[in-house]
Amino acid sequence: MIRKLALWTSTAVTLVGVPMCVAVSAPAKADLLAPSALDSIADRRARSVALFSEMGKVIQSPRCLNCHPRGDNPTQHEGVAHSPPVSRGGGNGVPGLQCTTCHGPANVTFETGRGSIPGNLAWMLAPREMAWAGKSLGAICAQMKDPKRNGGRSLADILKHNATDGLVGWGWAPGFGRQPAPGTQQRFGELTKAWIDTGAACPKG
Repeated sequence: MIRKLALWTSTAVTLVGVPMCVAVSAPAKADLLAPSALDSIADRRARSVALFSEMGKVIQSPRCLNCHPRGDNPTQHEGVAHSPPVSRGGGNGVPGLQCTTCHGPANVTFETGRGSIPGNLAWMLAPREMAWAGKSLGAICAQMKDPKRNGGRSLADILKHNATDGLVGWGWAPGFGRQPAPGTQQRFGELTKAWIDTGAACPKG
C-alpha cells in the first residue's frame, strides 16, 4: 500500500511503504540496421517491408508496448502488470491516481539505488485506437498508417513523430533498471523515412 510519497528532487525520491523494484543488469542494447543495409533488396515493396520489420524491433519493444496497451491498463518494466494498478481514464489516469501522481517530468532514481520511476513532461497512455499490444507487426503497420487510428497523422507527421518526439525519445533513455529500445531515435527516424520513401508497405498478417 502506498502511504507516502516524499518530496521529489531532481536526483532521488524517497518512497515509504512502496515495494521497491529491484534492478538487474540490463542486457546489452540491441542494435538497429541502417537503411542502407537493406539496399540489396531489389524489389521496392520487399525492401519497404524489410524496413518496417526493422522498425518493429522498436515498435514491439516493451518501451513502446507498455504505453500502447490493448486495454485500459498499462504495463511496466519488461511487460508486467503496472504496480500499483492504474487505469487510463482520459489517458492521464483517473481522478485521485493520475499519471503525474508518481511520474514527474524526468526519470527519478530511488535513494536506495535499487530502481527508478520513469518520467517525461508528456507522460501518458496512447489513445485506445492506437493500441498495439498483442497485435502482429502487419496489423500495427496498417494501424499506424490509418489517420482514423493514428491521431490524424500523415506519413510526414509519422516521420516527425518517430524521429523527434520527446516521449518517443524517452524509449532510449528509460531510467535505471530498464532496457532501452534498440538502436537510437535517430536511426529509428532514418528507417521510418526510408520506409516511407519506398512506399510505406506493410508486412503481411
